[in-house]
Amino acid sequence: MKKPILILAFLFLSLVSFSQETESKYDEKLAKSLNADERGMKKYVFCLLKTGTNTTATKEESQKAFEGHMTNIGRLAKEGKLVVAGPFMKNDRNYRGIYIFNVETVEEAKALVATDPAIQSNLLEAELTPWYASAALQETVKIHDKIVKPKF
Repeated sequence: MKKPILILAFLFLSLVSFSQETESKYDEKLAKSLNADERGMKKYVFCLLKTGTNTTATKEESQKAFEGHMTNIGRLAKEGKLVVAGPFMKNDRNYRGIYIFNVETVEEAKALVATDPAIQSNLLEAELTPWYASAALQETVKIHDKIVKPKF
């Protein structure tokens, strides 16, 4: 008699546990605001930044171009067009960094890349490809702003 009761208790607890684990946390309002599809995903354009062909730039020219590069990153992020950006660590493939653009087409991303002074001066070159990922990436900039210590 004890064995069937224990089995029923175990099954009941398993069912309760399973139902809690599979409970949906779906937020329709948030999903719509991020233009998420039914999988919580959306289209982006992934940009791989590589070392460009300009090997004759002076130190001053490079410094000015990369200062503009950083300013441009900040502007695109504030406009919501750039959701992730960052450099690669030293590597032997001439990979310098990435951008993930919050646009649907490579053509739109080409127009944004063209505003980067480091690319304009051929210190960097951009390789663009469509990419499909979590719509939540768009929230990265908001979260990042909360974890950067202010400069005094």
